Amino acid sequence: MNIAFVAHDSKKKLMQNLCIAYRGILTRHSLYATGTTGRLIEEATGLNVHKFLAGHIGGEEQLGAMVEQNEVDLVIFFRDPLNSRPNEPDINKAIRLCDIHNVPLATNIASAELLLKSLERGDLEWREMYR
Repeated sequence: MNIAFVAHDSKKKLMQNLCIAYRGILTRHSLYATGTTGRLIEEATGLNVHKFLAGHIGGEEQLGAMVEQNEVDLVIFFRDPLNSRPNEPDINKAIRLCDIHNVPLATNIASAELLLKSLERGDLEWREMYR
């Protein structure tokens, strides 16, 4: 399955820790991420990550395009809800696209862990049929 990762600056360390903890699951899937997040995941885990542009210069749009083309099965998007961003419309668009195209989306550590454990159990295999 194709898993995409996005993390705002204040959440990047949390994303690295999540990927370290679930490295065993993630090794069996194709990983995508916005630029800096992808680099940090690679450095922390040794996993291969296909990197988009940085989120604020088009990476979130690239992710959105993959969602629209039904090429992403799961998105983990650790956003900072307390600090608004100049590219907030891009962020909201990516979230909206996941809702439109029935792509499971986690925006915090609790939902991310649930989705990754579900992925390991095979609970997300319906995505294969959905494509």
